[in-house]
Amino acid sequence: MLGLSAVMIAASWFRWWPMAMTEVLGFTTGGVCVWLVVREHLWNWPIGLANNVLFFILFFQSRLYADMGLQVVYFILGIYGWWQWRFGGAQHSELKISRVRPREWLGLALFIPLATWGLRGVLLMLNGAAPFWDSLTTVLSLAAQGLLCQKRLENWWLWILADIIYVPLYFSRKLPLTGVLYGVLLVMCLIGLSAWRRQLAAATVRPAPAA
Repeated sequence: MLGLSAVMIAASWFRWWPMAMTEVLGFTTGGVCVWLVVREHLWNWPIGLANNVLFFILFFQSRLYADMGLQVVYFILGIYGWWQWRFGGAQHSELKISRVRPREWLGLALFIPLATWGLRGVLLMLNGAAPFWDSLTTVLSLAAQGLLCQKRLENWWLWILADIIYVPLYFSRKLPLTGVLYGVLLVMCLIGLSAWRRQLAAATVRPAPAA
């Protein structure tokens, strides 16, 4: 009973909290977070955690339940990614940018369509606003976040694909500021992909042997 009461109180508070204010705060923290990711700055993780809380509230209000649930997973992965970036390298050093391995590509090829299909069925039962697109973007974002935690270069490609879908989806749900945010994030992802490519290329260049 106590747990049910807590859920009811939280739901009531989410409805009371101004949707526009949540969207503005989500816009700000989301933009700052991605900008810090492009720069490989460790502070992207705590700001990202705050962004997850804000978007959990926003998507609850908009009945985009898959995206709402995704924020919980993001929050957990955010804590893991924070630790991984700081201590996940050789001898617990800072993690370096790397490429997706063949076995990881196989896992993604299986995970994305199967998880999208399964989640769509759940959202249909929950009367979600856009079951297929909500589930597809959720799965793409989850896969991208997993790659980001490992500092895989290809995380940017999945974010780019998800953002291309997110922009019209959020405008259709009367979330114009969030739609604009994801348009900005799309541009930042393209910049991030280019920046990480350059850094990975510089890291793989070996100095010529001494004569």
